[in-house]
Amino acid sequence: MLEANFWQDKSNSTKILKEKKLFENLINSYENSLNKLNDLDDLNKLAVEENNINIQNEIFENIKDLRKIVKKNEIKCFLSNETDSFNCYIEIHAGAGGTESQDWADMLRRMYLKWSDNKKFKSVLISEHKGDEAGIKSSTIKIEGDYVFGWLKKESGIHRLVRISPFDSGARRHTSFASIWVYPVIDENINIEILDKDLRIDTYRSSGAGGQHVNTTDSAVRITHLPSKIVVQCQNERSQHKNKETCMNMLKARLYDFEIKKKEKESENTESSKSEIGWGHQIRSYVLQPYQLVKDNRTSFESTSPSKVLDGEIDDFLEQSLYQIK
Repeated sequence: MLEANFWQDKSNSTKILKEKKLFENLINSYENSLNKLNDLDDLNKLAVEENNINIQNEIFENIKDLRKIVKKNEIKCFLSNETDSFNCYIEIHAGAGGTESQDWADMLRRMYLKWSDNKKFKSVLISEHKGDEAGIKSSTIKIEGDYVFGWLKKESGIHRLVRISPFDSGARRHTSFASIWVYPVIDENINIEILDKDLRIDTYRSSGAGGQHVNTTDSAVRITHLPSKIVVQCQNERSQHKNKETCMNMLKARLYDFEIKKKEKESENTESSKSEIGWGHQIRSYVLQPYQLVKDNRTSFESTSPSKVLDGEIDDFLEQSLYQIK
């Protein structure tokens, strides 16, 4: 920061200031917690000498609050990878099962958007393909905020829902699947080489909301990267040029994420998790009937309040996933 040309590179200076703020907050919080613990220790000695039970109970409650603060700081220490501070894309795809799975995919999208709102993050709908009767076949959203990718990076995988179907006149229990794929919005300083000959670019008419112009012109763009078979699409802008630009940014992000996974020797497991949206591949199960339970199959963490989880209260699951990172 003391370099003469530091402020000339806006992208780099913003990144460094973001890191500086994180470290300052961690250090300040640690020092405040340590001071508060010492104060509570001194107060507890006096309470024990005077046999003051009320003060001791109050100290106990303060210690519980202090533990919560320390835990939050501990979690932040896990968000130290290069891409953890980046914004992220979330792709959602309905599994086999028609309307059931398409409605489930829409519920998951709502869950992540609610989580984003709770965090005061910004979310943008990039593309959407609506279901035949309800829900969505697929959707891509972008979430912008502090360490978004770091928080959500372990959400990639198959999510399973068990419930009494609202679309079944016989009120039978159904199991639905949808896949989530999270990858970072890469920094402008990261150079990803993409050759024109490796791309197939298709344009089509937008199927979502957006006004008369969007729905009557081929403004939506789909780009296929032939060597990797990665497909990205965007339809949220009125301009085909802007949609293409967004697609290229998404493609660079996907390719970067793919290379990172390969270097970490995780690509085989990651690709297999995407191979089939069905039984045996789920990372988390959401059971609404015959009982109420959300269980993460990787961490074994559970919640008996699926309604709260589906309203975006997923921090406990995200924290447990971060603890599992080695």
